[in-house]
Amino acid sequence: MSAAEISQVTPANPLFAPSPLPFGLPQFAEISPEHCREALLAGMAEQRAEVAAIVGASAPPDVENTIVAMERSGRLLARAWHVFGNLVSSVSTPRLREIEREIAPLAAAHSDAIRLDPALFERIAAVHAGRHDAGLDAETVRLVERYHLDFVLAGAQLDEEGRARLTELNQELSGLSTTFGQNLQLAAEAAAVHVTDVGELDGLSAEEIAAAATAATERGLEGWVLPLLLPTRQPVLAKLRNRELRRRVHEASVSRASSGEHDNGPVAVRIARLRAERAALLGFDTHADLVLADQTARTTEAVDAMLASMVPASVANAEAEAAVLAEVAAADGVELAPWDWAFYSEQVRAERYAVDTAALRQYFELDRVLVDGVFHAAELLYGFRFTPRPDLAGYHPDVRVWEVSDADGTAVGLYLGDFFAREGKRGGAWMNSFVTQSRLLGTSPVVVNNLNVSRPSAGQPALLTLDEVDTLFHEFGHALHGLSSSVTYPRFAGTSVPRDFVEFPSQVNEMWATWPEVLAHYARHVETGEPIPASAVEAIEASRLWGEGFATLEYLAATLLDQAWHRITPDTEVGDPAQFERAALEQAGVASELVPPRYRTTYFNHVFAGGYSAGYYSYIWSEVLDADTVEWFKENGGLRRENGDAFRERLLAVGGSVDPLDAFRAVRGRDADPRPLLRRRGLAA
Repeated sequence: MSAAEISQVTPANPLFAPSPLPFGLPQFAEISPEHCREALLAGMAEQRAEVAAIVGASAPPDVENTIVAMERSGRLLARAWHVFGNLVSSVSTPRLREIEREIAPLAAAHSDAIRLDPALFERIAAVHAGRHDAGLDAETVRLVERYHLDFVLAGAQLDEEGRARLTELNQELSGLSTTFGQNLQLAAEAAAVHVTDVGELDGLSAEEIAAAATAATERGLEGWVLPLLLPTRQPVLAKLRNRELRRRVHEASVSRASSGEHDNGPVAVRIARLRAERAALLGFDTHADLVLADQTARTTEAVDAMLASMVPASVANAEAEAAVLAEVAAADGVELAPWDWAFYSEQVRAERYAVDTAALRQYFELDRVLVDGVFHAAELLYGFRFTPRPDLAGYHPDVRVWEVSDADGTAVGLYLGDFFAREGKRGGAWMNSFVTQSRLLGTSPVVVNNLNVSRPSAGQPALLTLDEVDTLFHEFGHALHGLSSSVTYPRFAGTSVPRDFVEFPSQVNEMWATWPEVLAHYARHVETGEPIPASAVEAIEASRLWGEGFATLEYLAATLLDQAWHRITPDTEVGDPAQFERAALEQAGVASELVPPRYRTTYFNHVFAGGYSAGYYSYIWSEVLDADTVEWFKENGGLRRENGDAFRERLLAVGGSVDPLDAFRAVRGRDADPRPLLRRRGLAA
């Protein structure tokens, strides 16, 4: 059914035309799940017709009638996906999940129908062959090259039998990834820890206990509920004095989606096996080799070398921390267990460095951190200004909207913030786009940040941990990447860069969270308004390396687990997924009873339901660039507009329109030096 035919059936579907709201902000109040479903189906049909017209054109293939025409195609589908994808992540309902299960394999088939079309690829290949003789500008040359590579890696050069099998694999993988994500969300909600005796919550603040009571009420339960966040380590473990409750929370966390009707173990095995078969079909040894072919790291050997260089020192640092914690725990008559680590680590932090993380929360009120910290730093550095738009509505009452403008008043786009955890919202923190910037299409960016901060009880302020402050600055770095975009083609807009580069700008933005000028502007006591004491700031800085052994090892364990799953071949005997996981960690030298991976297999959403398969190494790979860039900012005076303009114009604005490492060199003046990262993580002197 075409878009025109469907529009006759449901003329009120607000997704069938660009939104009349400022910057094309979707008309969320008017959009139903059925509208999304209709628009997705119609959008696929419409784009197939557009591609058929490109293929059937009588004129010889050139940039305009083939590559640029492809960039213009699929506008309805893109609008629908941007809305639907965020709704499924942020306000999921049974009906939205049902639609997701229906659409996922259809979307995979739609993508394959385009990228495996021999006639379309023939036109793209012809344009690619003549790209240097067509008088094209640099961005357009790169667009042609990207299209050609995208199609090659998608299987365009396969024979008919190979294309048919690839289509089958992609459709099954799409459905399995959807199943994995939905299983995890439902299993995590079911695994939230229910407490009936408030005495067990000793150690939590009054605000946190009230938030747990609210979480119970929302679930129709008496008492208190401790929801699970996405990573293995749960923040409440650092505070709960009741050791049995700590054990319950930890075991609920590490066993998520590992049994029962939402068991993700078999799903993960099947996904890994099908990815291995697909890689072999495309001529690669493993899925990891396929993924790395289009990343800045380029080869699995380069990833292996980086990770191997960090494992020994990380293990040694974690073991040294464990020895300290074991002594502290022994004084309580406790033999250190995984659920004790965070609790005793906080004791050491408080005793050695005088850092009281619970007391620090009083200085990190959400709105103040956002407006006087995150927004303030962006204005000082880039000239961005943020004006509340209460007249514009988001997709949930929690969502707030700001209009973003440049220093000279020029309109930039919209920023949406959705900061609280709730039922139907997946764990973690992320940035999405509703509209991407493009000069070709005449569109400006509309971006959203999602966090999962505990909702305060009525009338109480939302207080953040120091980690949550860092997370807010981090995710806003992704938002800045989208808001700063200044490209012609939507293919290159904002965060459309290789996976192992996309985290780089967001990690750089974390530096401003504790930059003295920024911290002093937002870190004020929620009741008295007094600034955070200088002694507390000094203690935070002094304690930076404490806990890096744990943090680095848990990250490396997850990264190496991701690599293990995606280095199998179609003939690999996987067996029990839990046993495969244990063997992989032991072989990599990162197995630890006290330091489990940041994500275990059954809740490793990034790699089995997200876009990070064989790419979770990206965070540490990007951190090499990030740590070296922090040095560049410091060498050039720090929070200066001149520095911000250079970083924005040479790197953020260009998105994927230039080679990412060329963009890095345009800022830094050379290739990245890994030493700043090693020093930051305590892996070198």
